[in-house]
Amino acid sequence: MTTLVICVDRSGAIGRATNVPMPVAGWEAVRSLVTDAGLDDPEDASVNCLLESLRVARDLRDEREESVVAVVSAESDTAVGADRSIASQLDDLVERYDPRAAIVVVDSAEDERVLPVVESRIPVDSVDRVVVRQARDIESTYYLLKQFLADEQLRSTILVPFGVALLLVPALFYWFSAGEAIAGVAGLLGAALLYKGLAIDRFVAGMPERVREALYAGQVSVVTYVVAGGLALVGGFFGFLAASDLGPGSPRLVEVVEFAYAAVPWFAVAGVTAAVGRLLDELIRDEGIRTPYLNLPFVIAAVALVVRGFAGYFLAQEAIHEPLSMYGMTLTPVQQLAAFIVGGIVVSLVGVKVASDVGTETLEDVIDAERDAEGQRE
Repeated sequence: MTTLVICVDRSGAIGRATNVPMPVAGWEAVRSLVTDAGLDDPEDASVNCLLESLRVARDLRDEREESVVAVVSAESDTAVGADRSIASQLDDLVERYDPRAAIVVVDSAEDERVLPVVESRIPVDSVDRVVVRQARDIESTYYLLKQFLADEQLRSTILVPFGVALLLVPALFYWFSAGEAIAGVAGLLGAALLYKGLAIDRFVAGMPERVREALYAGQVSVVTYVVAGGLALVGGFFGFLAASDLGPGSPRLVEVVEFAYAAVPWFAVAGVTAAVGRLLDELIRDEGIRTPYLNLPFVIAAVALVVRGFAGYFLAQEAIHEPLSMYGMTLTPVQQLAAFIVGGIVVSLVGVKVASDVGTETLEDVIDAERDAEGQRE
């Protein structure tokens, strides 16, 4: 049986350069075609494709295997017309030689798209892609860029933010200094990339639907989330006032610590309120209380205690706050910090105990659920 070595030219460059009817088959005919194509355009990669097909046919002949070298070239400028003309030429070759298998030789990613057409008519044993050594990196880069530009999602993620940033550069340079303009553009690009990279766009897109479902379902957490948001705003307000009372000469780090010291209790109450609303939803649905939801309020309270303890320690060291007094005994900053840390650990342990006694999930169930969720994301 005969093995057909096929040089595929989807662009039709060989046919246009030589004006030879396609397909061309046979050693002498293809070798003559190489000369004609090379004299017309020595820099064309199709010449290398023709030479490679001759080399493959020669190697098969040296191995005592019967082979026929052939060339198929598109005869239309449209993609569909080109593929149909190549399919017709392949049918001609199959009728003439009745090949056992085919070895396809191509010189570009575009030519490789014809492989399904070849495979539908002849079993393909191998695909040999020819790339000129001097142009290998250039060609690979070209096809990567072409594939990138063809992907609509990548274009919207990368090109749109960069395009907006470039449009803003002249205006920013006109109204602001060079440093401020560059900082603004860098901030815009960073925010856009994080917006897409962290999938915030999906979260924002699904937010109206989730809110509508929560309102229609009568979930208590909708109200508690609103209350938690208000408490967080109150905490931020009091934290800002506390930091402002330090005076203009205070170091920036001290102002941040004072803000945290004043705002953390409000933030903790907001978090516990939101978590309690979620717990009430679980009870109303009568689906049992899952361990993570039951343990969450205690974790929030424990973290708040530890953060407030460290903030109070630094402020006491700077003599901004007076030492804490308990039962008529004044605590040193170190003792105060230790008390808050111990309190946070105790609250956390209480949460673990309550969750294990009241929750409907075991630790193994939680771990298995997390593994299943990670497997679905992958």
